[in-house]
Amino acid sequence: MKNILIDCDPGHDDALAILTAIANAEKINILGITTIGGNQTLEKVTANAKNILEFVNSDIPLATGQSGPLTKELRIAPEAHGDSGMDGPYFNGEDYPISSKNAITFMYEKIMKCDQKVILVGLGPLTNIALLIKVFPELQEKIEYISIMGGGLNHGNVTPLSEFNTYVDPEGAQIVFHSGIPVVMSGLDVTEKAEITVKEIDSLKDKGRVSHLAYELLHFYNKSGRQFGFIHSPIHDLCAVAYIVNPEMFSGTSYYVDVVTDGKARGLTFADKRLVTDKGKNTLVLEGVDREMFVCLLLDALELLDGE
Repeated sequence: MKNILIDCDPGHDDALAILTAIANAEKINILGITTIGGNQTLEKVTANAKNILEFVNSDIPLATGQSGPLTKELRIAPEAHGDSGMDGPYFNGEDYPISSKNAITFMYEKIMKCDQKVILVGLGPLTNIALLIKVFPELQEKIEYISIMGGGLNHGNVTPLSEFNTYVDPEGAQIVFHSGIPVVMSGLDVTEKAEITVKEIDSLKDKGRVSHLAYELLHFYNKSGRQFGFIHSPIHDLCAVAYIVNPEMFSGTSYYVDVVTDGKARGLTFADKRLVTDKGKNTLVLEGVDREMFVCLLLDALELLDGE
């Protein structure tokens, strides 16, 4: 059983990652979920997290985190996720309790109370996780690794060089990569291969209530993705959870990875690929995924939740 904390900015793909984690309760124990300003404002992404958790009658503790990055103004992505940050579905607006308004102390307490190591899952800008590491460095020995969706060695998406999450808070990302805690990086190198087809999305429409929710999420997300050149829909954030559930579906290479924090390359993640280097390898960079296994993981999770 893996104990995890999910830090997120829902987000269509965040929502699907959360649902998949919830459905895999025999492998994953979710200690809590925290929110971070990213795809949309903190208020909006927290509302989205509440809606997802309430929809599946969850009792997972939810805490709110930082409203923006460490040093710069928050850049949001309504062009990808809509004005709500998770456009598409309709929710009834029933409230979900907030356990804490301080994600940093919330995560600290959850980790300290856990008698096993904890995996941190970063699905948005890494501000909350960076602050946790800086404020409580003694936690390093209690964190197994940090599984993030962010970065990309070959190209970006918000700029030609930089992926959205690392672009929003490169300083936070740099702290995480330099923390001494192992990082598993689901960057664009792998996430753009982890796509669900239009046919597979349409197959969810007439299934159970959770599958239909996923259809509504993915239907909007697929239409939105067309403006960026995608025919099918990469489910970026799900990769960071899927690796924890079944790492065998992925392939990757360990590198020393760092982050550029300023200039035209702000947010760029780069790897030291020299044959001889004095840099220690700090990151497993995922590069390949069995797409069929990946989609089956999601579909099986949704079917399980349909029956609950």
